[in-house]
Formats: sequence, C-alpha cells, structure tokens
Amino acid sequence: MSQEKVILVNENDEEIGLMEKMEAHEKGLLHRAFSVFVFNDKGEMLIHQRAKHKYHSGGLWTNACCSHPRKGETNEEAAHRRLIEEMGFDCEIEKAFEFAYKAELDKGLSEHEYDHVFLGRFNGSPNINPEEVENYKWIDQQSLLQDVNKEPDSYTEWFKMAIEKVYNHLEK
Repeated sequence: MSQEKVILVNENDEEIGLMEKMEAHEKGLLHRAFSVFVFNDKGEMLIHQRAKHKYHSGGLWTNACCSHPRKGETNEEAAHRRLIEEMGFDCEIEKAFEFAYKAELDKGLSEHEYDHVFLGRFNGSPNINPEEVENYKWIDQQSLLQDVNKEPDSYTEWFKMAIEKVYNHLEK
C-alpha cells in the first residue's frame, strides 16, 4: 500500500497534523474523510462492493465512494477525484452534512473519522475500477434498508451509520 497520508483533526475538524493512512487506522486517530452518495432520477442509490483485496472491509457493500482528502485538497475536490478513480464518472455534488464516528474494522484496524457527506445525481453506468470496486448496483430505499437490517455484516460500518442520516437529510 502506498504511503498516503491522512489529515488528523480534532473534534471541530481543525487540522492538527498528518499521518500515514495505515498508521492512523491502526491507532484509531480522528482524521478527515468524505463520503459520496449518488442517486439516479428514479431515487435509487448507487452502491458498490469494495474490492475483496482492499486493506479493510473488502467485499462489503457501501456508498458510491469514500476516502480521505489530501493535504491542500478540499473535501469536494477529493470527492470528485475519488468518484472518477473508483467509479469512472463524475457528477455535480452538494455537501449535505458532516458527522464523526468510530468503528472497529477487520484486520485489527479501526475507523475514527470526521466525515463530510456529499450527495450527487447520476443516471449513467459507472465504469468501475477493479482495483477498488468488485461490483455495483442501483437500489431503491426500501430494498436497501431491508437488506441492511437483514444482512448488516454485508455492509461497511460507516455506511450503516450514515445511511439513515442521508435519507433523513433528503426528506427535509
């Protein structure tokens, strides 16, 4: 894995330093992240299955993309970059909300992120990057929520925490 660094932050999302990504996940230190949720005109959400060889949560289903901004990169710039890198498309996105969470992951890692959540709209077919994405599908809200409740171990920890917040935001 590359020596990509994450931006360490305090509980107010104020930058306090940089750390190699894997080390931050091993130590469970709070760092800046973003998540992009993409919907089509039918109201379906684009979800993808993480590539099985990913450093954590491989094979689990999650939102369109998520990652960490680089030093000097805005959250929105990073979100567009990762949409292209992971899903092979870009679209207009809008900041919806932010929240902090902590979750234990597989492989002895933990996620402690200050997550900036963006919503976007796209009606095409992704051109997935197999290094990042195993599979994808469009799914309606009712089917998705039923499946998350029935098969929670098939979804990433952050997705399970964010999904209700996303749908609540959309209802406003």
